[in-house]
Amino acid sequence: MRPNNSFKDNLEQSKPRKHIQVMGVINTTPDSFSDGGQFSAIDNAFQHALKLIDDGVDILDVGGESTRPGSVQVGLDQELARTVPLIKLIREVSDVAISIDTNKPDVMQQAVDAGATMINSIWALRLESSLELAADLDVPVCFMHMQGTPETMQKNPTYDDVVNDVLDFLKHRIDAAINAGIKPYNIIVDPGFGFGKTLQHNLQLLQSLAEFKSLNVPLLVGMSRKGMIGTILNKPVDQRLHGSVSSAVIAAMLGADIVRVHDVPETLDAIAMVNALQQFD
Repeated sequence: MRPNNSFKDNLEQSKPRKHIQVMGVINTTPDSFSDGGQFSAIDNAFQHALKLIDDGVDILDVGGESTRPGSVQVGLDQELARTVPLIKLIREVSDVAISIDTNKPDVMQQAVDAGATMINSIWALRLESSLELAADLDVPVCFMHMQGTPETMQKNPTYDDVVNDVLDFLKHRIDAAINAGIKPYNIIVDPGFGFGKTLQHNLQLLQSLAEFKSLNVPLLVGMSRKGMIGTILNKPVDQRLHGSVSSAVIAAMLGADIVRVHDVPETLDAIAMVNALQQFD
Protein backbone atom coordinates (compact mmCIF):
# COMPACT_ATOMS: atom_id res chain seq x y z
CA MET A 1 0.00 0.00 0.00
CA ARG A 2 1.38 3.43 -0.96
CA PRO A 3 1.92 5.64 2.11
CA ASN A 4 -0.43 8.57 2.55
CA ASN A 5 2.21 11.30 2.30
CA SER A 6 1.43 14.72 3.68
CA PHE A 7 1.50 17.91 1.61
CA LYS A 8 4.71 18.89 3.41
CA ASP A 9 6.35 15.56 2.60
CA ASN A 10 5.48 15.95 -1.06
CA LEU A 11 6.77 19.50 -1.10
CA GLU A 12 10.11 18.27 0.22
CA GLN A 13 10.21 15.50 -2.43
CA SER A 14 9.69 17.89 -5.34
CA LYS A 15 12.82 18.75 -7.29
CA PRO A 16 13.67 22.39 -7.95
CA ARG A 17 13.39 23.48 -11.58
CA LYS A 18 15.30 26.37 -13.10
CA HIS A 19 12.27 27.82 -14.83
CA ILE A 20 8.66 26.69 -14.59
CA GLN A 21 6.91 27.47 -17.89
CA VAL A 22 3.45 28.87 -18.47
CA MET A 23 1.43 27.40 -21.34
CA GLY A 24 -1.42 29.56 -22.58
CA VAL A 25 -4.56 27.91 -23.93
CA ILE A 26 -6.03 28.90 -27.30
CA ASN A 27 -9.23 26.97 -27.98
CA THR A 28 -10.51 27.54 -31.52
CA THR A 29 -13.68 25.53 -30.87
CA PRO A 30 -17.20 26.99 -30.64
CA ASP A 31 -18.00 24.77 -27.64
CA SER A 32 -15.04 25.30 -25.35
CA PHE A 33 -15.98 24.99 -21.67
CA SER A 34 -13.74 27.87 -20.63
CA ASP A 35 -14.20 30.71 -23.10
CA GLY A 36 -17.57 30.13 -24.76
CA GLY A 37 -16.08 29.88 -28.24
CA GLN A 38 -14.88 33.49 -28.34
CA PHE A 39 -11.75 32.40 -30.23
CA SER A 40 -13.45 30.11 -32.75
CA ALA A 41 -12.83 32.71 -35.48
CA ILE A 42 -9.22 32.58 -36.68
CA ASP A 43 -8.81 36.38 -36.54
CA ASN A 44 -9.96 36.47 -32.91
CA ALA A 45 -7.72 33.55 -32.01
CA PHE A 46 -4.74 35.21 -33.69
CA GLN A 47 -5.29 38.46 -31.81
CA HIS A 48 -5.53 36.49 -28.58
CA ALA A 49 -2.28 34.71 -29.43
CA LEU A 50 -0.56 38.03 -30.03
CA LYS A 51 -1.74 39.27 -26.65
CA LEU A 52 -0.44 36.16 -24.87
CA ILE A 53 2.91 36.51 -26.64
CA ASP A 54 3.08 40.14 -25.56
CA ASP A 55 2.23 39.06 -22.00
CA GLY A 56 5.26 36.79 -22.05
CA VAL A 57 3.76 33.31 -22.37
CA ASP A 58 6.28 30.48 -22.78
CA ILE A 59 4.14 28.11 -24.87
CA LEU A 60 0.89 28.48 -26.83
CA ASP A 61 -1.37 25.41 -26.83
CA VAL A 62 -3.60 25.47 -29.91
CA GLY A 63 -6.57 23.10 -30.00
CA GLY A 64 -9.37 22.63 -32.51
CA GLU A 65 -11.43 19.94 -30.81
CA SER A 66 -13.20 20.31 -27.47
CA THR A 67 -12.36 17.68 -24.87
CA ARG A 68 -14.73 18.87 -22.17
CA PRO A 69 -16.81 16.16 -20.45
CA GLY A 70 -19.47 14.91 -22.85
CA SER A 71 -17.84 16.33 -25.97
CA VAL A 72 -17.67 14.39 -29.24
CA GLN A 73 -14.91 14.26 -31.83
CA VAL A 74 -14.89 16.57 -34.83
CA GLY A 75 -13.88 15.63 -38.37
CA LEU A 76 -10.32 15.84 -39.63
CA ASP A 77 -10.94 18.64 -42.13
CA GLN A 78 -12.69 20.77 -39.54
CA GLU A 79 -9.93 20.35 -36.98
CA LEU A 80 -7.27 21.16 -39.57
CA ALA A 81 -9.15 24.30 -40.63
CA ARG A 82 -9.37 25.46 -37.01
CA THR A 83 -5.69 25.00 -36.17
CA VAL A 84 -3.21 24.94 -39.06
CA PRO A 85 -3.97 28.43 -40.49
CA LEU A 86 -3.67 29.90 -36.99
CA ILE A 87 -0.32 28.21 -36.40
CA LYS A 88 0.95 29.58 -39.71
CA LEU A 89 -0.14 33.11 -38.77
CA ILE A 90 1.55 32.90 -35.37
CA ARG A 91 4.74 31.52 -36.86
CA GLU A 92 4.94 34.41 -39.33
CA VAL A 93 5.31 36.90 -36.48
CA SER A 94 6.84 34.97 -33.59
CA ASP A 95 9.19 32.13 -32.72
CA VAL A 96 7.20 31.31 -29.56
CA ALA A 97 6.84 27.60 -28.78
CA ILE A 98 3.55 26.25 -30.16
CA SER A 99 1.88 23.06 -28.98
CA ILE A 100 -0.79 21.34 -31.05
CA ASP A 101 -3.47 19.83 -28.82
CA THR A 102 -4.73 16.93 -30.92
CA ASN A 103 -5.02 13.18 -31.20
CA LYS A 104 -5.19 12.83 -34.97
CA PRO A 105 -1.90 11.91 -36.68
CA ASP A 106 -2.77 13.98 -39.77
CA VAL A 107 -3.30 17.06 -37.62
CA MET A 108 0.00 16.43 -35.82
CA GLN A 109 1.84 16.19 -39.13
CA GLN A 110 0.32 19.28 -40.71
CA ALA A 111 0.57 21.34 -37.54
CA VAL A 112 4.28 20.59 -37.16
CA ASP A 113 4.78 21.33 -40.86
CA ALA A 114 3.08 24.70 -40.23
CA GLY A 115 5.36 25.53 -37.31
CA ALA A 116 4.14 23.72 -34.20
CA THR A 117 6.97 22.57 -31.96
CA MET A 118 5.17 20.22 -29.57
CA ILE A 119 2.34 17.66 -29.52
CA ASN A 120 -0.11 17.57 -26.61
CA SER A 121 -2.11 14.32 -26.64
CA ILE A 122 -4.92 13.61 -24.16
CA TRP A 123 -4.95 10.08 -25.59
CA ALA A 124 -1.24 9.68 -24.84
CA LEU A 125 -0.63 8.77 -28.50
CA ARG A 126 -2.65 5.58 -28.25
CA LEU A 127 -4.24 5.96 -31.69
CA GLU A 128 -2.77 3.86 -34.49
CA SER A 129 0.54 5.13 -35.93
CA SER A 130 0.69 8.08 -33.51
CA LEU A 131 3.80 6.93 -31.67
CA GLU A 132 5.72 6.23 -34.86
CA LEU A 133 4.73 9.57 -36.37
CA ALA A 134 5.77 11.45 -33.23
CA ALA A 135 9.14 9.71 -33.35
CA ASP A 136 9.59 10.82 -36.97
CA LEU A 137 8.52 14.39 -36.21
CA ASP A 138 11.09 14.53 -33.39
CA VAL A 139 9.32 17.16 -31.28
CA PRO A 140 8.39 17.11 -27.58
CA VAL A 141 5.24 15.11 -26.83
CA CYS A 142 3.00 15.30 -23.78
CA PHE A 143 1.33 12.03 -22.72
CA MET A 144 -1.78 12.62 -20.64
CA HIS A 145 -3.75 10.14 -18.55
CA MET A 146 -7.47 9.87 -19.23
CA GLN A 147 -9.87 7.20 -18.03
CA GLY A 148 -12.49 6.54 -20.71
CA THR A 149 -13.20 9.09 -23.43
CA PRO A 150 -14.35 12.73 -23.25
CA GLU A 151 -17.89 11.45 -23.86
CA THR A 152 -17.80 8.99 -20.94
CA MET A 153 -14.92 9.93 -18.67
CA GLN A 154 -16.97 11.57 -15.90
CA LYS A 155 -19.50 8.75 -15.62
CA ASN A 156 -18.51 7.20 -12.29
CA PRO A 157 -14.70 7.05 -12.68
CA THR A 158 -13.14 4.48 -10.34
CA TYR A 159 -9.58 3.46 -9.40
CA ASP A 160 -7.91 0.96 -7.11
CA ASP A 161 -5.47 3.73 -6.16
CA VAL A 162 -5.66 6.81 -8.36
CA VAL A 163 -2.03 7.90 -7.85
CA ASN A 164 -0.52 4.47 -8.43
CA ASP A 165 -2.89 3.73 -11.33
CA VAL A 166 -2.03 6.98 -13.13
CA LEU A 167 1.67 6.53 -12.44
CA ASP A 168 1.60 2.99 -13.85
CA PHE A 169 -0.22 4.15 -16.98
CA LEU A 170 2.31 6.92 -17.61
CA LYS A 171 5.23 4.56 -17.01
CA HIS A 172 3.87 2.20 -19.66
CA ARG A 173 3.35 5.07 -22.13
CA ILE A 174 6.92 6.27 -21.56
CA ASP A 175 8.19 2.76 -22.27
CA ALA A 176 6.02 2.50 -25.39
CA ALA A 177 7.25 5.87 -26.60
CA ILE A 178 10.91 4.98 -26.17
CA ASN A 179 10.37 1.62 -27.86
CA ALA A 180 8.78 3.45 -30.81
CA GLY A 181 11.84 5.65 -31.18
CA ILE A 182 10.75 8.79 -29.32
CA LYS A 183 13.77 10.31 -27.62
CA PRO A 184 13.53 10.35 -23.82
CA TYR A 185 14.22 14.10 -23.69
CA ASN A 186 11.13 14.68 -25.88
CA ILE A 187 8.74 13.06 -23.37
CA ILE A 188 6.45 15.07 -21.05
CA VAL A 189 3.67 13.64 -18.87
CA ASP A 190 0.37 15.01 -17.57
CA PRO A 191 -1.70 13.29 -14.83
CA GLY A 192 -4.88 14.51 -16.52
CA PHE A 193 -6.74 16.48 -13.87
CA GLY A 194 -10.47 16.32 -14.61
CA PHE A 195 -10.18 13.61 -17.24
CA GLY A 196 -11.99 10.66 -15.72
CA LYS A 197 -11.52 11.75 -12.10
CA THR A 198 -13.79 12.78 -9.26
CA LEU A 199 -12.98 15.76 -7.07
CA GLN A 200 -11.43 13.39 -4.53
CA HIS A 201 -9.27 11.79 -7.22
CA ASN A 202 -8.08 15.20 -8.37
CA LEU A 203 -7.18 16.29 -4.86
CA GLN A 204 -5.33 13.04 -4.20
CA LEU A 205 -3.32 13.53 -7.39
CA LEU A 206 -2.51 17.11 -6.46
CA GLN A 207 -1.44 16.22 -2.94
CA SER A 208 0.82 13.48 -4.31
CA LEU A 209 2.08 15.38 -7.35
CA ALA A 210 5.72 15.18 -6.31
CA GLU A 211 5.59 11.39 -6.74
CA PHE A 212 5.35 11.93 -10.50
CA LYS A 213 8.88 13.34 -10.50
CA SER A 214 10.00 9.72 -10.10
CA LEU A 215 9.24 9.31 -13.82
CA ASN A 216 12.25 11.53 -14.55
CA VAL A 217 10.52 13.50 -17.30
CA PRO A 218 9.00 17.00 -17.28
CA LEU A 219 5.56 17.27 -15.69
CA LEU A 220 2.72 19.30 -17.21
CA VAL A 221 -0.32 20.17 -15.09
CA GLY A 222 -3.61 21.69 -16.25
CA MET A 223 -6.24 22.60 -13.67
CA SER A 224 -7.17 26.05 -14.95
CA ARG A 225 -10.89 26.88 -14.58
CA LYS A 226 -11.80 23.19 -14.31
CA GLY A 227 -14.76 21.69 -12.53
CA MET A 228 -12.72 20.72 -9.47
CA ILE A 229 -12.13 24.43 -8.82
CA GLY A 230 -15.75 25.28 -9.50
CA THR A 231 -16.92 22.61 -7.07
CA ILE A 232 -14.59 23.73 -4.29
CA LEU A 233 -15.37 27.43 -4.69
CA ASN A 234 -18.98 27.03 -5.86
CA LYS A 235 -18.31 29.47 -8.69
CA PRO A 236 -19.00 29.40 -12.45
CA VAL A 237 -16.20 29.06 -14.97
CA ASP A 238 -15.75 32.81 -15.45
CA GLN A 239 -15.19 33.37 -11.72
CA ARG A 240 -12.39 30.86 -11.11
CA LEU A 241 -9.36 33.11 -11.60
CA HIS A 242 -8.08 33.04 -8.03
CA GLY A 243 -8.68 29.32 -7.64
CA SER A 244 -6.91 28.66 -10.94
CA VAL A 245 -3.86 30.76 -10.09
CA SER A 246 -3.68 29.18 -6.62
CA SER A 247 -3.81 25.71 -8.19
CA ALA A 248 -1.01 26.60 -10.61
CA VAL A 249 1.19 27.79 -7.75
CA ILE A 250 0.52 24.65 -5.70
CA ALA A 251 1.36 22.49 -8.72
CA ALA A 252 4.53 24.44 -9.36
CA MET A 253 5.66 24.10 -5.75
CA LEU A 254 5.04 20.35 -5.89
CA GLY A 255 7.00 19.68 -9.06
CA ALA A 256 5.15 20.84 -12.17
CA ASP A 257 7.50 22.03 -14.90
CA ILE A 258 4.72 23.45 -17.10
CA VAL A 259 1.34 24.82 -16.02
CA ARG A 260 -1.37 24.99 -18.67
CA VAL A 261 -3.64 27.98 -18.02
CA HIS A 262 -6.24 30.36 -19.46
CA ASP A 263 -5.40 33.41 -17.31
CA VAL A 264 -1.87 33.99 -18.54
CA PRO A 265 -0.83 37.42 -17.15
CA GLU A 266 -1.98 36.60 -13.62
CA THR A 267 -0.37 33.16 -13.69
CA LEU A 268 2.90 34.54 -15.07
CA ASP A 269 3.14 36.88 -12.09
CA ALA A 270 2.42 34.08 -9.64
CA ILE A 271 4.86 31.64 -11.24
CA ALA A 272 7.55 34.34 -11.38
CA MET A 273 7.41 34.35 -7.57
CA VAL A 274 7.85 30.57 -7.49
CA ASN A 275 10.72 30.74 -9.97
CA ALA A 276 12.41 33.44 -7.88
CA LEU A 277 12.07 31.40 -4.70
CA GLN A 278 13.55 28.29 -6.30
CA GLN A 279 16.77 30.11 -7.18
CA PHE A 280 17.69 29.70 -3.51
CA ASP A 281 17.06 25.91 -3.37
